[in-house]
Amino acid sequence: MKERIIGILGGMGPKATLDLYREIVSLTPAKRDQEHLQVLIYSNPTIPDRTRAIMEGTDAPLPALIQSARVLEAAGAGILAIPCNTAHFFYSKLQANLRIPVLHMIEVTLHDLRNLYPEIVSVGLLASKGTVLSGLYTSVFDREGVDVLTPDASEQQRVHAAIEEIKAGVPPTKVRAIFDSAVQSLLHRGARAIILGCTEIPLAFHFDPPSYPCLNPTKLLAQAAVDWALAGRESET
Repeated sequence: MKERIIGILGGMGPKATLDLYREIVSLTPAKRDQEHLQVLIYSNPTIPDRTRAIMEGTDAPLPALIQSARVLEAAGAGILAIPCNTAHFFYSKLQANLRIPVLHMIEVTLHDLRNLYPEIVSVGLLASKGTVLSGLYTSVFDREGVDVLTPDASEQQRVHAAIEEIKAGVPPTKVRAIFDSAVQSLLHRGARAIILGCTEIPLAFHFDPPSYPCLNPTKLLAQAAVDWALAGRESET
């Protein structure tokens, strides 16, 4: 059986793409180069802004998402991982245009919340305006009776601005205080776990892990991709 190849549809943004690959490498039980997984990365930073498209009610990013996914599909990827929460607004239409499966970051996060913290029924979400306004997490988590709390309007604006600053090259640690402030408000309102629901946000938490229950969808997506690839190896034995 051929080695299973993971495809990363990236560029939204490039630092988040790098972070997903870093997580895949870290989560792979390898002791030498040859034991690591085969990964194809297509980083396409020209994909139109996902938040703007959601707010304007258009599918502007979809053609570029499909084209990028097909590049990876044609190159031999057997599954796709997309390190952008907001891009999952277009998940169904993207998946309908592909032959290979696309991992769903929000579904993966819900699955792990249920496994890790089965008693939790209220979570706080830090994310871009597009992810919050689209209700991506709310629509999925509602099915399991999990309430998704989001920052108030002014705090959400600050969170989104901090995400944009990271994309613009500001060191993530410089904006960590903005995320921490939003987290404290969410915990005060009853959240029992926090979801780092934009792939730039975990970059601010790498060197100072939080003490509260926290879910990093980038890491969870990486684990799902690693599990899929390793399952192919196990089937050979």
